[in-house]
This record gives sequence, structure tokens and C-alpha cells, in this order.
Amino acid sequence: MPLIYFLPPLATVLIWSGNMTINQLSVGAIAPSSIAFLRWLLALAVMTPFVLPAVLRHRNEIHRQWPKLALLGLLGMGLWQGLAYVAAETTTATNMGILAAMVPLLTVLLSALILREPPSLGGVLGGVLAFVGVTVLLGRGNPFSLVQLQVAFGDALMVVAATCYALYGVMLKRWSMNLPPWVMLYAQVCFAVLFLLPPYLMGPMTPIDSQNIGLIVYAGIPASIITTFLWMRAVRQIGANQSSIFINLMPLFSALIAMVFLGEQVAGFHITGGLLILAGVIMAQTLTRPLTRSLTSDKPSSV
Repeated sequence: MPLIYFLPPLATVLIWSGNMTINQLSVGAIAPSSIAFLRWLLALAVMTPFVLPAVLRHRNEIHRQWPKLALLGLLGMGLWQGLAYVAAETTTATNMGILAAMVPLLTVLLSALILREPPSLGGVLGGVLAFVGVTVLLGRGNPFSLVQLQVAFGDALMVVAATCYALYGVMLKRWSMNLPPWVMLYAQVCFAVLFLLPPYLMGPMTPIDSQNIGLIVYAGIPASIITTFLWMRAVRQIGANQSSIFINLMPLFSALIAMVFLGEQVAGFHITGGLLILAGVIMAQTLTRPLTRSLTSDKPSSV
């Protein structure tokens, strides 16, 4: 397979990792409710001239599928990104990148529960290993501190946010809709804007100025539109499973970007927890043989 095929998923994960630093830079510069709403409003405005004609052609199908599209918009754009901005106020970009890397593993676990896909050996063992890594990370090197609920609020929010995005991927797989990818994305963005409007209006409504306009533009165009285009291209070229493996690079990219632009220091528990989570995710994606066989495979063949 040509190496050029790996550039779209690599660029996507790099932009996503940079967005973790944007989340940190937004603290104090713009309210979480403001940037969460304005980024998707900007994305909607940029996409409208190009996608609206196709949306109008598929309006009947969108009308039939609107409850599903609304839930997808809430999970994948409203909660995933909205919670990340709130989390940035009480955690680091390094932690956010590590916890975001749990999405592939959580997707495997939720697929077993919702899609009734049989759990694999790697899914079970990897889940246990990644869970240990999460406890090391959340406990700042002391997992037993979790018993006393000594967890940073931002870290807990990132776990919830990662779960929402994993659920988004599972439901996207479960619900097959007769809609082109860009039309489906546009409809989800519309619903995300509607869901994020009330928190934005309730405030605090941060005015757009020279300190935060760059953050909004980065979050609204590279981290929303460009990554979507690159990710769809990656899935077409190398497949969803191979593309998702690149998400494992988020902890490394997030930590390096945060060190350069935010001066964050990587501690021992970051490395230990990150490696355990990474090992668990890789195990879940590589050891895919189901633990349970189908009944037909266990029955002797009749002659």
C-alpha cells in the first residue's frame, strides 16, 4: 500500500492533537459555551454554499431520519467537543490527548454491548489493561486515590466525552442512512448548533476579539471541516480499522504540541498511564478473534 495513503489519517490526528492545545489556550480567552457554539456555527457557514444544494435534494430522507441525525449531532459534536472545552479548565492538554485515545477501545466495548458483536480476547484483555492505565492517569500515579474520589474534574469529563464520541461511532455504524457523507455531516452540524445555542445564550457570551478569533477559526475549519474530509478519504483508502489505529498517536502528538506551545511537563504517570492505555487499545484492535464461537462451528458436520 502506498505510503501516501497514510498521510490523510496522520494529518487528521495531528490536527485533532493540536485542537487539544487550542482547548487549553481558550481557557480565559473565551467561555467554553461560546467557542463550542461559534466553531460549529462557523463550520456551518463555510459548508452551506457547497453542501446546501445536495441537502435540499435529500430533504425528504433528512426529514425521515432527523431523530437519528439529531442524536448523532448531540453526541459527536455537541457533547464530545463541548465537554472537552469545559474539561480544559481543570486538566492538561497532555491528559486530554491520552484520554481521547481511549475512543477506539471504548468503541470496541460499546459495539459488543449495542451491536451484539461478540467480545474478542484482545477486547477483554486490552480493556483491563487500558482501565489500569486510566486509573494511573486519573490518580496522578496513585490509583488508590480514586477510592477517595481524588480525580480532577476535567479528567472525569474527558472520560465522559470520549465515551460520547465512541457511542457516536457505534450508532453511526448501526444506523445506515441513504445520505451522502457531506449531507449527513451537514445535518448533524445543524442539530449541533441548535443544541449548543441555549448554553451559548445563557452565557457568559464572550465577544469575539483578537485573542480568541484564531482559536475559533482553527476549531471551526481545520479541526472540524478539514479533518472530516481527510478522515473520510482515509476510510475510503485504507479502511476504518486501519485509520482508527492512527488515533493511538494522539497522546504523543498532544504531549509534544503542549510542551512546545504551553510549556507542559510530562510526568512519569503520564508515560506509564499512556503506555498502558496505548497497549490496551492496540491489543483490542489486533487480537480480534471472538471469545465465543458460533454454535454452528461447534456442531459436527453431517454427512
